Amino acid sequence: MTEIDSILGDLLRALGASRVTLRQDLPGEYAFPVTHEALAPGVPSLVDERTVELRKQPVVRELMRGQQVVQPDCRAAFDEPAFQQMLDTYGGLAAQVVTPIILGDRLAAIVSLHQLGTPRAWTDAEVAACTGTADRVAQLL
Repeated sequence: MTEIDSILGDLLRALGASRVTLRQDLPGEYAFPVTHEALAPGVPSLVDERTVELRKQPVVRELMRGQQVVQPDCRAAFDEPAFQQMLDTYGGLAAQVVTPIILGDRLAAIVSLHQLGTPRAWTDAEVAACTGTADRVAQLL
C-alpha cells in the first residue's frame, strides 16, 4: 500500500462513503485512468474500467476550469445521456465530490469521492475534507 492509498483510505473511512479514486493524466489512449482507489466492502473497482470517455463528461469540463464539483444527486446534475450512462457504469453512482489537482496550468489528477445507491447531501466539512485530501495527494505527485 502506498502513501496515496493510505490517504484515500483515510477519507473513505472518515466519511463513510462508497469509493474514493485518484485519476491521473498519464500518457496513453485512455484519459485519466484510475491509478489508486479505496473501496467500501462490496463496491466494484474502477481501476480497469475504460468504457467511459472522461474528456466528454460535463464534470471533467468543470474540473478543467479548476472548479470542484459537488453533486448531492448525480441523476439530477446533468441530463446528458453519456453522463447518465456513466452513473450506471460506475455502479449506481448517486452522489459525488470531485476535486481537481491542478499542477502548473493543467489538470494533472482528479480525486473523486463516490456515494453509490442513494443521493447524499454533502456537508461543508465533507467537501473540505475532499479538498484537503486532494492537497495532500498533490504534494506527492
